[in-house]
Amino acid sequence: MKKDLHPEYHQAKIICACGNSWTVGSTKEEIHLDICSACHPFFTGKQKIVDTAGRVEKFRRKYGIKDKTSEAMGKKEKKAKETDKK
Repeated sequence: MKKDLHPEYHQAKIICACGNSWTVGSTKEEIHLDICSACHPFFTGKQKIVDTAGRVEKFRRKYGIKDKTSEAMGKKEKKAKETDKK
């Protein structure tokens, strides 16, 4: 087997933004996380506010993409108004 082929293996300390920490084996000595199982909404059942609002709308405005569901709803409303007039 070749010498110095594999990286060094450490007992890494994992640190979450919520303050939770634990140790695992890794090639890095310390790993920082934004979210873990102790603070993730899926595991806790609590809603966490994340600043992602408007990204899809901004993308659609930038590239001129119209929402298919809103277009379909608009067509249904037009048909309903036309049938009401008759």
